[in-house]
Amino acid sequence: MAPPRALGKDGTETRIPGPRRRSLLAGIAAVGALGAAGCSRVATASTRSGGDLLGRLRAAGVVRLGIAGEIPFGYIDKDGQLTGEAPELARVIFKRLGVDRVQPVPTEFGSLIPGLNSQQFDVVAAGMYITPDRCEQVIFADPDYQMLDSFIVRKGNPKGLHSYRDVVEKKVKFATGTGYAEIQYAVEAGYKQSDILIVPDQVAGLNAVEAGRVDVFAGTAVTVREVVKKSSKAEATKPFAPLVKGKPHVDGGAFAFRPTETRLRDAFNVELHKLKKSGELSRILRPFGFTTAEMTDLTAKELCGG
Repeated sequence: MAPPRALGKDGTETRIPGPRRRSLLAGIAAVGALGAAGCSRVATASTRSGGDLLGRLRAAGVVRLGIAGEIPFGYIDKDGQLTGEAPELARVIFKRLGVDRVQPVPTEFGSLIPGLNSQQFDVVAAGMYITPDRCEQVIFADPDYQMLDSFIVRKGNPKGLHSYRDVVEKKVKFATGTGYAEIQYAVEAGYKQSDILIVPDQVAGLNAVEAGRVDVFAGTAVTVREVVKKSSKAEATKPFAPLVKGKPHVDGGAFAFRPTETRLRDAFNVELHKLKKSGELSRILRPFGFTTAEMTDLTAKELCGG
């Protein structure tokens, strides 16, 4: 299958490798360049049942978070501060677990799982989608959010685009972001992968729609609705569930841990479920564009296919 096309900063199109980010297998990527926080490795995980990482984190007073610089999930803001839905949630939960500080370790999204398993950091805090492939490499907490897809289209949605099937049947020009899961959803619906225009992110997608280079850009509902707020030429479609193997599919994003560290994962889950029950989770995620519709009772076991 031919790779999709990428739109460079100069407006030219180039071929790039296939999807590699939010809900696709990340295990084969080499570990990317890390920030200064990730220069030294954490200690080797204990071989004892459940691992001893939680105790070591409490003793050290800091937990290292693998992030991928993706808004609104986990990123460094314009003031150089770590933020995003996952880091802010991590601050609250790890504080409750007796770990006072969080420290970012920036890397490429495709390097998050290899970086975690090679002990470059302690936990993945990047809003990573739970997929069966990833569940073979790491263990996940239960998802802290669920997510549908949405399109950026021109005002009034003149071509009537509400699903990937519409994109295929109406033969429109389709774009999505680098490594987005939406690549695979479009391909599954019948869109030719080599015809997909790949742009860096949702901002570039909005620009492409506004300029008429494409008819539609696909992304997560939260990123799409935030980016169109100030646009006078484009709008977001109503969120929808893509079809996977013919059935509507809802994604869920969560923290990832090394397979040996079940004790830390389980303790994290206890605090996460307390936040869900109290409603505090929704308050933590709301500043990053998440609504009550993105709160979820899905479990990691369900999304792993277990």
